[in-house]
Amino acid sequence: MSKILVVVTGTDHWTLADGTKHPTGFWAEELVAPYEIFHDARHEITLATPGGVVPTVDARSLSPQVNGGQENADRIARKLAEISQLQHPARLEDVGPEDLDAYDAVFYAGGHGPMEDLAVDAVSGRLLVAALASGKPLGIVCHGPAALLATASDDGRSPFAGYRATGFTNVEETRSGFADRAIWLLQDRLVALGIDFQEGEAFAPHVVVDRNLYTGQNPASSAPLANEMVKALAV
Repeated sequence: MSKILVVVTGTDHWTLADGTKHPTGFWAEELVAPYEIFHDARHEITLATPGGVVPTVDARSLSPQVNGGQENADRIARKLAEISQLQHPARLEDVGPEDLDAYDAVFYAGGHGPMEDLAVDAVSGRLLVAALASGKPLGIVCHGPAALLATASDDGRSPFAGYRATGFTNVEETRSGFADRAIWLLQDRLVALGIDFQEGEAFAPHVVVDRNLYTGQNPASSAPLANEMVKALAV
C-alpha cells in the first residue's frame, strides 16, 4: 500500500477577462475517477486544499451532458458523496515539501479552479518542485497543470521547463466557450513556461508521461492517468 497526496483547488470561482466571477471549482470526474482507482488499488489517500477549505465541485461537471447521460452522472455524484475527506480536507500549507517523505505519489485534480488559486499559490509551487525532484509519480490532469505556473522563479524559469506534458488545450477551451472570455489560456502559459506541450485529440483520452511527471489532457484522461500512476507505484 502506498500513500498518495491528492491536491484539489479551494476556490469556487474563476475570474474572467471582464471581471466576472464564473462559478467553478474542481471537476467531478477528475477527482472521482482517480480517487476510485487509487482506493481500489488499496492506496491510502490524503486530500488537501489551500487553507483546508471544503472544496467546491463545478456544478456543470455533474450534468448528464458531460457524463454521457444521467446514469453515469448519478454514479459520479454518488461516488463524490462517498469521499468523506471532501468535508474535512488537510491544509495544503501543512503538507510542505519537507513532508513529502510521507507520500509515495502526488496527484492534482483539475477544473477551472486551479486557474484562479493554484496558479499563483507559492506553497503549491514549492510542493510541485519538491515532488518533481523526488522522482515519485506526480500526476496532474486537465486544468490542474495551471499549478505549474507557480513553480517559476523570479526570472520566469521553472524546473518543469523541457518536460513533455499536456493539459486542457486552446481548442478544447474554445469549444467549451471560454477561450475568448479568459484572461489567459492554459496551453499558452504552459508553452511560455517552457513545457513541451503535447496536444491530443480534443476531449479524447490523452496521457503524457515524461520521467516521473504524468499529465492528462482533459476529464476523459483522468482514469487512464491514474491507472498509469498505479502501475508505476506497483514497480
